[in-house]
Amino acid sequence: MTRSVARPVVCAIATGEDERAAHHRVRRAVFVDEQGVFADDDLDSHDARDDVLHVVARVGEEVVGTVRLFPLGDGLWQGDRLAVLGAARTAGAGAPLVRFAVATAAARGGRRMIAHVQPANQRFFERLGWTAQGAEDYAGRPHVFMTIRLAQPAGHDQAPVLDEPGTQLGG
Repeated sequence: MTRSVARPVVCAIATGEDERAAHHRVRRAVFVDEQGVFADDDLDSHDARDDVLHVVARVGEEVVGTVRLFPLGDGLWQGDRLAVLGAARTAGAGAPLVRFAVATAAARGGRRMIAHVQPANQRFFERLGWTAQGAEDYAGRPHVFMTIRLAQPAGHDQAPVLDEPGTQLGG
């Protein structure tokens, strides 16, 4: 009997125009084409900020998921636009993306992170250590406002470290 080996999910901050374009293609595929959350595109003023980090998740060479994160001030960070392509959801890219975002914000001095989560994803986030703070309307749809306390690594300039089998971090 041959045992299949799962391909690792590799998360990294998007660098260069090609990776940023792939990041936006995944977001558009999920939030515009699949879910209809936005009519034309999901780009907003945060995408133009210099301090916004656009993250991609790859399985092999293919970008299959994204998340965006940015500081709000006083150690507070926001994570949003978590998106995984429908055909790749069984690859398990969602949890590595969330963990990467949390670890990255912590490594950059963050103390707490917030997210506006679709209700269907609340339990997923709770399993990753997030706490629901209540229901809200976000982007014209029901969401759950969630938070997580960020652990401070020794030395804020260290790269984030994740301890999840099959997950690797890219540079």
